[in-house]
Amino acid sequence: GWATDMGIYEFTMGATGDKVKARYTYNYVQEDGVWKIQHHHSSVMPEAVDMGKPITPDEVRGLFHLWNDALATLDPTKVAARYAEKGVLLPTVSDKARTDFHSIREYFVNFLQLKPQGEILESHVTIGNNWCQDAGIYEFTMGATGKKVKGRYSFVYVFEDGEWKISHHHSSVMPEPTMPQAITEEEVRNLFQLWNSALATEDAD
Repeated sequence: GWATDMGIYEFTMGATGDKVKARYTYNYVQEDGVWKIQHHHSSVMPEAVDMGKPITPDEVRGLFHLWNDALATLDPTKVAARYAEKGVLLPTVSDKARTDFHSIREYFVNFLQLKPQGEILESHVTIGNNWCQDAGIYEFTMGATGKKVKGRYSFVYVFEDGEWKISHHHSSVMPEPTMPQAITEEEVRNLFQLWNSALATEDAD
């Protein structure tokens, strides 16, 4: 009057396309002439518990292009949507930490007026359990002015609501532009001419 079926099954989630493999046990009993489930145990496979969402280093670098493509729309709402619910933005040209959707969007309202497009020049990727990091150097070309700005960046991504989003984004200009301007030997010699021209004015002041 009873039967058992145990083993491994896999579910395909139609809403996301994700596949979930699990162990199962069914105990059936015959009740009123019909076989019915008397006991059902289902548990995720042990090797899947701590694996998290898999991602490759190239895919991590590709996440930058999702953000950069959002910049290209010139829509601050679409850019802010690339950030996680508790995402933090430490932007290049603002001394204010942006810690929610509204303040992140507010920053891009102004920044997008420059029509920026970025390119990664140097990338260093770290991958963890449902998080990943891309840090390095990128360069922006400002479509509104043609100016190029090179900066250091770090993106930390988390897997949230079925997609990778930016949990932490820090961007800062390269320190080199704040260093003294380089000068050639010929330019140094020409500085004498500025002094000599001042002599010719016969003005002591």
